Amino acid sequence: MSDRTVLDMFRLDGRVAIVTGASSGLGAVFARALAEAGADVVLGARRAERLAETVTAVEEVGRRALAVRTDVTRPEDCQALVDAAVAEFGTVDVLVNNAGVGTAVPATRETPEQFREVLDVNLHGCYWMAQACARVMRPGSSIVNVSSVLGLTTAGLPQAAYAASKAGLIGLTRDLAQQWTGRKGIRVNALAPGFFTSEMTDAYAEGYLESQLPRVLVGRMGHPQELAAALVFLVSEAGGYVTGTTLPVEGGMLTS
Repeated sequence: MSDRTVLDMFRLDGRVAIVTGASSGLGAVFARALAEAGADVVLGARRAERLAETVTAVEEVGRRALAVRTDVTRPEDCQALVDAAVAEFGTVDVLVNNAGVGTAVPATRETPEQFREVLDVNLHGCYWMAQACARVMRPGSSIVNVSSVLGLTTAGLPQAAYAASKAGLIGLTRDLAQQWTGRKGIRVNALAPGFFTSEMTDAYAEGYLESQLPRVLVGRMGHPQELAAALVFLVSEAGGYVTGTTLPVEGGMLTS
């Protein structure tokens, strides 16, 4: 490693990455960032018609892309996504478990169906994807589960299902790292984003984000590229000594 520069350690040349929830928002940003770092990218999402824009974004920076309609709540879809990646590119080196949904329903009114739907996507779907990828990943591979700062704190909304799913994902991350890092050479980490522009934040009530900004030490929402940079660190050689951890990227919100 001594003949490589620090910046070289962030490169992903020759790697193949899967990104779920890649049809828009942070998933699309993650896909382009991984491509900019040198990876070919396999894109999964339920809204297959919207994956075309992400394919274009990856190809614009000179990397190859493959889009596969995927519902992560279906283990068979997760396996099909991995099978398609291996058939097209020969391997899977990186998994970004980004697919997720959120609700803001008071706990006394949330139905069992609403609660289960959130956990099915945010927690169960990540597990099915991680299982399918770990079966084919080589030593040196990396999985990043996109959790949330709301898995570590609260933020003034009734989000029991969302918070439970994201906290559960942090626990899942620790356990999979314990199981796979030593035995398989697969690092498993989580990102815990604070407030970043996305479809989820677009749905918040007017004034909600402004009410939370006093808790954020840097005094603003995050830029998606800042989160993508943290992701590239975790999945690249630069993060090679990091596993089983959750990296908060939240502008200091957790200090309040």
